[in-house]
This record gives sequence, C-alpha cells and structure tokens, in this order.
Amino acid sequence: AKSFSKLIKAEPENTDYYVGLFVELLKQIHSTEVNPEDMPDMKETALGWADFLKDYLPENEAKKLYDLVDAVPDRHTMIHGDYHTNNVEMQNGEVLLIDMDTLSYGHPVFELASMFLGFVAFGELDHDITVKFMGLPYETTKYIWKKAITLYLNTDNEDKVKEVEEKAQVIGYARLLRRTIRREADTEHGKKQIALCKEKLSDLLKRTDSLAF
Repeated sequence: AKSFSKLIKAEPENTDYYVGLFVELLKQIHSTEVNPEDMPDMKETALGWADFLKDYLPENEAKKLYDLVDAVPDRHTMIHGDYHTNNVEMQNGEVLLIDMDTLSYGHPVFELASMFLGFVAFGELDHDITVKFMGLPYETTKYIWKKAITLYLNTDNEDKVKEVEEKAQVIGYARLLRRTIRREADTEHGKKQIALCKEKLSDLLKRTDSLAF
C-alpha cells in the first residue's frame, strides 16, 4: 500500500484525482452513524480545549469560543479525527483508511478543523514542519486543503467555502493554541505560534456566530 501523500508526490499531475478519492472516502465516513457508546464524543473533547483556554484568552473571547462549541449541533456522525493524506492509502486499486485510534463521533466541522491543522496550520509559520510530516511541499498541502473542502461542500461558491473554512479554523486554532501552550510555550517557535493563534482566533471570533453548516 502507498499513502496518498506518496502517490501525489510521485504523480503531481494526478493530484486532483487523488483528492477526489480522498473526499469520496471522507463523505462515506461522514455518512456513517455510530452508537455513541462505542467511541468518544468529539464535541466533549473540543469543549475541553475551549475550557482550557479560559485562562489564556480575553474573557469575552474565551466565553464566545466555549459557547460556539457548546452550540454545535449534536450528531452521531463518524469522525476519523486525523484525516489527511498520510492516513489514506491505495492498495491494488482499493482505497484504505488507517490509524483508527482517533475515531469519534460528532459534527463534521470537527473533522474539517483537524484537516485544516494537518494541511495548513501546523506548518503556517515553518513550512518545513509540513514537509517533514506530509512529505509534500507546503503549497501542495494548502492546495489539497482548498480542493478537498470545495469538493466536500460540492460548491464553487468561494464565499460559501470561506464561511465553512473559517468555522473549521475557529476550532483548529483553538486546538493548536492549547497544544502549543502545553508542549512548547517556552520555545521561540512556540511563542510565535501562540501569538499567531491568538491573533487568528480574535479575528475569527468577531465575525463567527455559529460553527454549524
């Protein structure tokens, strides 16, 4: 089996084809209803991230973040939780999904937030992070993200795509901010990452009234 990251690297001219298959599988995952007793609730996890950030964000921003996550409609939709092109593989013409330990359930916005992190946010300040993790140039992973969300939403309406993208970014930057505070708050990169996440969240929260789509 070869990951889609490796296939796209070897066949850049076929990127759109592989992103199409990638999104088809994502839609199949999100069309699957699960028993909530079988796996974690992603909304509860995200509420934990928001609660953690109460000590690190201005009070009004922290409250709005928590309230936005709390208001996300409850769904029993399956979520992979770490969905990117390293975790989707092709073997003998069959598309395979790996690394299932992050399976959960909830609204698809939580999945898109995780995807945004993997394809864009993790390497935003240092593109080499993305290159090392994904094995692809940063510009390629940004393209994959944009193409994937456009196909997922089944629209060429840039305003609609941007609207959903920003909803995912709210959760994505909140998760990244918490992660960075816990793991590398004292490093130079960590300080820059924290500042960037706070700036992005502040801007996004001003114009976001719902995370649902």
